[in-house]
Amino acid sequence: MTGLVVVALLVVVGGLGAWAWKNDGYLFGVATPLAAEDYEGTGGEEIQVDIPEGANGGVIGEVLVENDVVASYGAFKRAFDENPAAPGIQPGTHTVLTRMAAADAVAMLAENDLDRGGLTVPEGLTAAQVRERMVAAGWPEKKTNQVFENIGRYLPEQAGGNAEGWLFPQTYDVDPQETPPADVVTMMVQMTVSQLEDAGAPQERWEDVLTRASLIEREAARPEDRPRMSGVIQRRLDQGWTLGIDAAVLYGTGRTSGALTRAELDDASNEYNLRIHKGLPPTPISNPGRASIDAALQPADGTEMYWVTVNHETGETKFATSNEEFEALVAELRQWEADHPDWHE
Repeated sequence: MTGLVVVALLVVVGGLGAWAWKNDGYLFGVATPLAAEDYEGTGGEEIQVDIPEGANGGVIGEVLVENDVVASYGAFKRAFDENPAAPGIQPGTHTVLTRMAAADAVAMLAENDLDRGGLTVPEGLTAAQVRERMVAAGWPEKKTNQVFENIGRYLPEQAGGNAEGWLFPQTYDVDPQETPPADVVTMMVQMTVSQLEDAGAPQERWEDVLTRASLIEREAARPEDRPRMSGVIQRRLDQGWTLGIDAAVLYGTGRTSGALTRAELDDASNEYNLRIHKGLPPTPISNPGRASIDAALQPADGTEMYWVTVNHETGETKFATSNEEFEALVAELRQWEADHPDWHE
């Protein structure tokens, strides 16, 4: 199992209604908390919380945890993914209760009408998921599908006709009754170009940067892990190792969540199988936010060659330099899973 960033005979990747939480970051990659502490009951005292303009699900989750509205980030993420109205949560001041069940908190935020429209695209979604969110938010399905079927016309040359990675995640001030789907996609692409330019990415590296950033987006559960993961990716590429990133393997199966079988892990026909194929995947595997783009451009120095998420609930990730250290981290993960037999339910 040497040379694998994440090892498991059966790997479960978090349900990426997904996204990157935190500032733009981690939505739900392999480190997604699938089971987490949640409050029960009808809630406590009434309070007001401020959801910033442009906030993604990760930022909203942080606000609620910090104000003791929900018990944990993981519980909020799960509730957000399960509520189709969640992407419509509006920025502004919301009245909620302390100590709410996460599902109730998400529902209350989604139901609050602050007279603000918009489309929220969380970090870590695939292009297909962005299209689905647009349709769910009210854009005509037929016209939206037509735009995505001919999306190459809205992309820069560097994208090679593939939209993956180029639909920047944030909240857009658009209305399905007023803004054609083609204009929405154009805004997303233009924002990606703007972010790449602002981050100092050379044009000839745009696709490379987005590909690296998309891997980081799907894998990182904490902001501080992003540059370190980027460093691991760079060192493994430099040394000719496979990246072994299972989020890419899963993407190549056409899914963003669920378990990878041994047959899928051994499938060499999957071009995104980074356990088998060396180098970066053919394209990005998600649409990354700015923090992941910055990390892709600024990999951390060091000697680390592996990472393992040792706690599926918190997303705690540890790094290793040697195979022996790596195996010890895998053992730590296995012990956590043994101590939490229901974590994946």
